[in-house]
Amino acid sequence: MEAHEKGVAMKRKLFEYGGIAASCVLICIGAGAIGLGAWGINEVRDNLAQENIVGTPDSSIPGQKVDTGSEARAFATTMRHHALEATDGRTYAEMGRFVDPQGKETNDEAAAAKDPKTGQPVANGARNIWVTETALAGALNMAFLGERVALFGIVMGAALLLTGIGFLVLTLGGAVQHAPSVRETVRRTEPATS
Repeated sequence: MEAHEKGVAMKRKLFEYGGIAASCVLICIGAGAIGLGAWGINEVRDNLAQENIVGTPDSSIPGQKVDTGSEARAFATTMRHHALEATDGRTYAEMGRFVDPQGKETNDEAAAAKDPKTGQPVANGARNIWVTETALAGALNMAFLGERVALFGIVMGAALLLTGIGFLVLTLGGAVQHAPSVRETVRRTEPATS
């Protein structure tokens, strides 16, 4: 009978050590995720601040320095509005690739005006506005996304940290205790013999 009880006690200890190890892993991963998330937010904000972008008077952030992901997204929206104004409300795909000798758009390379130096068709300059806008707005929107991903990392890290702490409290506090077996209960209730 003692061998069985030793086996049960050994299993209980094994589960206890396993619970402590799992708790420690969760706590470490949670703390690491919080740290990386905070670093990510700071990195995004530092990189945006370096660009010295200031909201235009017609933006939702007039005169304000763009140094957060939300401000970057707001400014990207303003840039799109400006690009649409400059191209009469048309996007890149809605414009011709070239201009003809009269300055009208065309996709026909043969009908396009030719550059006197290179002999190549003259590109539609208005389309280049969209190339620039797409590159810059894409970078600003990536800053917004980067900040949101970092924030998600912080939230998940906090959840893992709290879960690890909770498991550790349960494991060390013995909240999940082994219920006494029928034999242990009978032994405790039997009268002692002399």
